[in-house]
Amino acid sequence: MKHTGTVHLVGAGPGDAGLLTLRGAELLGRADVVVYDALVNPDLLRLAPKTAEMIYGGKRSRDHAIPQEDLNQLLVAKAKEGKTVVRLKGGDPYIFGRGGEEAEELAEAGVPFEVVPGISSTVAAPNYAGIPLTHRDFCSTYQVITGHEDPTKPDSGLDWAQIARMPGTKVVLMGVERIRQIAAELVANGMAAKTPVAMVRWGTTGRQKTITGTLATIADVVDAEKFTAPAVTIIGDVVSLRKKLNWFERRPLFGRRVVVTRTREQASQLSRQLAEQGAEVMEIPTIKVVPPEDRQPLVEAMGALGEYDWVVFTSPNGVTAFFEYFFKAFDDIRVIGRLRFAAVGPATAAKLKELHLAVDAMPEEYVASKVAAAIAKVDGVENLRILCLRAEVAGPDLVAKLEELGAIVDDVACYRTVPETEDINGAAAKLIEEGADWVTFTSASTVENFHARFDLPALLKRFPSLKTLSIGPETSKALAALGLEPTAEAKPHNLDGMVKALERAAAKTK
Repeated sequence: MKHTGTVHLVGAGPGDAGLLTLRGAELLGRADVVVYDALVNPDLLRLAPKTAEMIYGGKRSRDHAIPQEDLNQLLVAKAKEGKTVVRLKGGDPYIFGRGGEEAEELAEAGVPFEVVPGISSTVAAPNYAGIPLTHRDFCSTYQVITGHEDPTKPDSGLDWAQIARMPGTKVVLMGVERIRQIAAELVANGMAAKTPVAMVRWGTTGRQKTITGTLATIADVVDAEKFTAPAVTIIGDVVSLRKKLNWFERRPLFGRRVVVTRTREQASQLSRQLAEQGAEVMEIPTIKVVPPEDRQPLVEAMGALGEYDWVVFTSPNGVTAFFEYFFKAFDDIRVIGRLRFAAVGPATAAKLKELHLAVDAMPEEYVASKVAAAIAKVDGVENLRILCLRAEVAGPDLVAKLEELGAIVDDVACYRTVPETEDINGAAAKLIEEGADWVTFTSASTVENFHARFDLPALLKRFPSLKTLSIGPETSKALAALGLEPTAEAKPHNLDGMVKALERAAAKTK
């Protein structure tokens, strides 16, 4: 008899993927089924196994992909199939998220469940807008109110007279469309028309937008700014602290939408650095790493490692791919012997250092053609046997330079890059529809595959403000082949250099 699985009602937090709890991440990592809502950051879905079934549950105003009753039964059915189900809900499951109803349904069906609290937008959005809900100089209480129902209807479930009389900050969820009526009701029931109001849209994300006014003016500000849901409204004197405490929106890349085109596995490093500087990051991997078509040269090279003097890696992908094969063939790192290692750039060097392998040569300029000179400074290159482990399709400069200096070179593919066409997080569709501020390229293959998917010159023509950032000369050559010159090129040619280049560009436009 098949056992019943467990449903985990997990709060996904307010939007910033970094605000997911450790318990939530752990459960996502072993989910068989993930049922997620519209307000969930899609980047969280990659924490689930690739084999997990992903089901979009909708749950936005006028956009219910699955009606609530059907969704409740879906959770029960999946659990009764013996599946581990993660019900991923924006914010906290029990704060205006109908999580209580879902838990009731599971309890009645005899399905085991767990509730994992999430950080609610009621506290997170004000925080990221520089507004503390309580403060010793202003108030010691706050109320959370739904703005989803019409405050003027006779049978309102909210006592607006009581709400207006209560001291402290008032936080209204789902109230954008009714803010004029809400503000009027509060003033009519005794609140001062000059009471400060802030509204925070897409709080905690790079898309965050905050508007301010008073109870008398906020509805007009909403109309003038064409401000739409989802948003959190904060009403009270604490709003005046925003000018002093607005930490998030002052980050150097805040308000910039940046496309990251690295492989899905590698994207997180650059994405994290950009997000920490306030950017709205759109991950659109254009390549994925797969085994080379012919693995025999790699097998032969591994069998003859003792015959080489140097191994050269030109990318972190090369290090990862090679050592995956190596540890399948050998269970002792000492098989490598007295090999020396050369790396093109700090990211590649860092991958080697993770394996406790020293990097003996790295060029000051992070381009493959400079590796030969870096090795020559350590050793005379003539007659040395050098193994270059890199992508199946790679530029000829590195091998040509080494052979020019008299080295005996074996150029062996340990991986190949192929186009990535999936749009797991919906970022590709959003780029086509809305554009972005920057597209970042970290290799020639990212340029070529991005162009194959989107027609880069046509995309730039459609969105004239869209700019391109190249990590270095080899990547810039791939752009030149399309008749394009990068808007900026990173110096130094690494991820830190890319982030700094974007910061410099953003500073010029402020």
